[in-house]
Formats: sequence, C-alpha cells, structure tokens
Amino acid sequence: MVSKMIEIYCRKNHNTKRGELCSECKELNDYARLRSDKCPFMKTKTFCFDCSVHCYKPEMKEKIRRVMRFSGPRMIFYSPAAAIRHLFEQIKKKFRLKNK
Repeated sequence: MVSKMIEIYCRKNHNTKRGELCSECKELNDYARLRSDKCPFMKTKTFCFDCSVHCYKPEMKEKIRRVMRFSGPRMIFYSPAAAIRHLFEQIKKKFRLKNK
C-alpha cells in the first residue's frame, strides 16, 4: 500500500513514469518496506499510525507524512478497494474507542 502511495506521489510531483520512482522516492520506498519487514507488530496491526512504537527516523517520518497527505485522497481513484478498506478500518477504530 505504501509503495503505491509513494508511486502516486512521485509520478505527480516528480514527473516520473508509471511504475518508476525518482532516487529520493526510491530511497523512501526502500526505507518504508524495510521498516515494514522488520516490524514485530505487522501481523496484528492494521496501519502504522495505530502502532504504539514509531520506528521511522524523524526525517523519513516527515517525508512519508507528506506522501500520505498527498496520495491518501487520490487512492480512491488508483486503488478504490484499498481506500475503502482504510476508511472502514478508521471508522471501526473510532467506534471502538468511543465505546470504551
């Protein structure tokens, strides 16, 4: 999911072709994938923002935040099922917190 968001961001902001990434976005994508691969909570959590442990370096955290802010609203056009699932998970989480 995060790779798709980085691809959308790179294509629209750095004018790369579909499926390609500039060097900066490739570095961010590699970093995000590495963090996900090493995450001990990946099996039980839905999204990184739900995690109690934030493992991104501050610089990379800001970059990924920028990517998600840009790409998030556009995901409905590029990956509608994933966008709806994400929205559903957010609503579910808010509902659980409200009923505690």
